[in-house]
Amino acid sequence: MSPQPASAPRQHSASEIPAADRPQSARPAVSVGLVVAICLVAANLRTTLTGVGALLPEIEHGSGLTSSWGGLLSTLPLLTFAATSPLVARASHRWGSARLLVASLGVLAVGTVVRSLPSVVFLFTGTVILSAAIAFGNVLLPALIRRSVPAHRIQGVSALYVTVMGLMAAVSSGVSAPLAHTVPGSWRTALAWGVAFTVAAFLAWLPRMRGDKPQASTGGTHSPVPWRSRLAWQVTFFMGLQSLAFYTAVAWLTSILIDRGTSSTTAGWMLFYYQVVSLASSSLLPLLTRGRHDQRWTAAGASVLVAGGFTVLVAAPALSVLACTLLGLGGGACLVLALTFQSQRAGSSGEAAALAGMAQSIGYLVAAAGPLLLGILHDTTDSWTLPLTVLAVLGIATAVAGHGAGQDRHLRQDPR
Repeated sequence: MSPQPASAPRQHSASEIPAADRPQSARPAVSVGLVVAICLVAANLRTTLTGVGALLPEIEHGSGLTSSWGGLLSTLPLLTFAATSPLVARASHRWGSARLLVASLGVLAVGTVVRSLPSVVFLFTGTVILSAAIAFGNVLLPALIRRSVPAHRIQGVSALYVTVMGLMAAVSSGVSAPLAHTVPGSWRTALAWGVAFTVAAFLAWLPRMRGDKPQASTGGTHSPVPWRSRLAWQVTFFMGLQSLAFYTAVAWLTSILIDRGTSSTTAGWMLFYYQVVSLASSSLLPLLTRGRHDQRWTAAGASVLVAGGFTVLVAAPALSVLACTLLGLGGGACLVLALTFQSQRAGSSGEAAALAGMAQSIGYLVAAAGPLLLGILHDTTDSWTLPLTVLAVLGIATAVAGHGAGQDRHLRQDPR
């Protein structure tokens, strides 16, 4: 059956079209309240996770965990993301995106409190609960942006929430350890400080539940996971490979620099510098690419910068500032693009949720394997040369996936 021309009229009236799928021109301009609500959700997507790294030595000492169990505690959120993300699209279709987001924020608050209770069982149980809630937020936010934001604003709003997410992640890493030394309850209380932002986000989205009708009750069809779409797989691999580079750098960059002769203090500052450059890159990308719908070469170029950063660490480790600059510039841009593609490449909010679920379930599974793979390669070769070379090669693979994911088309236009 030949495809219907783009100019052909649809077979139902505008009133029958779900609000989430109406043309972009019919949507209102982005309000300040919506942007603030989106940013409050973004503030919760990493805050409760990144503080664990800074507190891990105290957690291990205070709870009696071995290093292996401490590593599992750090990897558990990524594994939970991978397991939970595919469930979000169907749940969103049944209950409504805004309603589900409010529920997930409530669960996130509960999980954060449970994790701080005095027991190792609560520590791991709370981590799983809050990670599952964050996975829902990770998938729902691109779908809500696709539904509520005009097409030409999607990348800007996505960049803003990525910036807030990264900023809060850095703040959490910085304040968690000092809080543990000053507040009653030590590290357990420090693990829960981010719940204040969870409550704020919950209150901001609570009024937005009104009018958020589930697609199932309005006759809307559930969007299946696009397993057979080449474009969806390109978005998925781009998401996964750029996540692998980020989480691997966060986990091992200081160790790599120390092994190459950098002091521990300087290596810590280099990790901070890398995150600052990444934030700057994610903030500036929309300004540099304004009006461009085709993002193929932007995604490929950003990925090549990441590959270049790992290459510098191999060939000229003394140039660590240059390496961290390249990694930050490329990584920040890749993250914005990876999240933006999950909204832009979908033809509806339902498709956006399905695509985001696919991209993030597989993507975070790939990301979880990155730090482990790098550690195994280092232990096997007793050198960082092979692991960094593998990361540089994967950076080129990311460029290939990004070039495909960046093309200006929707899943409905993609050959199956």
